[in-house]
Amino acid sequence: MSLTEEKFIELNRMACRIRTDIVEMLNQAGSGHTGGSLSAADIITALYFHKLRHNPADPNWAGRDRFILSKGHAAPVLYAALARSGYFPVGELKTLRQVGSRLQGHPDSKKLPGVEVSTGSLGQGLSMACGVALSARLDKMDTRVYALLGDGELQEGQVWEAVMLAAHYGLENLTAIVDNNGLQIDGACSEVMCVDPISDKFRAFGWDVIDIDGHDIAAIVDALDRADTGRGRQTAIVAKTIKGKGCSLFEGKVEYHGTPPSDEELKVALEEIGKV
Repeated sequence: MSLTEEKFIELNRMACRIRTDIVEMLNQAGSGHTGGSLSAADIITALYFHKLRHNPADPNWAGRDRFILSKGHAAPVLYAALARSGYFPVGELKTLRQVGSRLQGHPDSKKLPGVEVSTGSLGQGLSMACGVALSARLDKMDTRVYALLGDGELQEGQVWEAVMLAAHYGLENLTAIVDNNGLQIDGACSEVMCVDPISDKFRAFGWDVIDIDGHDIAAIVDALDRADTGRGRQTAIVAKTIKGKGCSLFEGKVEYHGTPPSDEELKVALEEIGKV
C-alpha cells in the first residue's frame, strides 16, 4: 500500500465527512441524487485529497490535473469535495439546488470554480476527457485527466466511441473510473440494459483495466497510482461499489437513486456515517 497509516485514516475520515455533507445538503434541498453520490464518495476522496494536482487558490492553474464528473447527477459528491478542498465556503453547500445558487443540480463550469466542464447529459463526459487529454499531449503538458462514469451510463453509445478513440490515440494520460454500483434510475443495470462484462469490454477496446473494491481507500489509491505510471496506454478502473454506501437505509436500493433523505432518514444516516 502506498499510503501511510496516518494518511489512510485521514482519507477515510474525509470520506465520512463528504458523506455527511452529501446527506445534509440533499435533505436541505429536498431533491437530488443520494445513491450515486454516496457510492462515489471514496473514489472522489482519493482523487481530491491524494491524487489530483490542483490549487483551490488558483482554479485555472495551467498545470493542474483535470477531473470530469461524467455522471453529473452525482454533483453533491463533487461539491462536497470542492468545498472541503477550499474552492468555496463549506456553508454554501446548504444552497444546493436553490434558485440563484452556484450549486445547481448538475455541475456548471461557468458558475463554480473547480468544475472543469458542465455535465449532466450522460455519455458525454469521456468524450470531453479524451479531448482534454489529447490537447494536453499536443501542448506537451504532463496533465493527467480523470473521468468518473456510472455503469448505467455505459449504455450510451457515445461512451464506446470515446473508448475507441482513446485507444486509437494511445491516451496514456487518461484514466476512466467506472462507479459500478449495479443500479440506475429505472432498476438494475442487468435488467434495464446489461453492460457486463465491463472490464472485458474495456480490455477488448485496448485499455489497461484495473478491477477494485470502490470502497477500499487503499485499493483506490493503489489503482490511481498504477494508472499514473502511464504504461503506454489509457487505463480504466472498474470500481465495484454499493449504491447509497454509508447508510443501511439507502444501500443497494434503487428508489434512492434520485430521492433525498427525509428528516428521520437523515438522523439515521448521520448516526451510521459517524460510527465508521
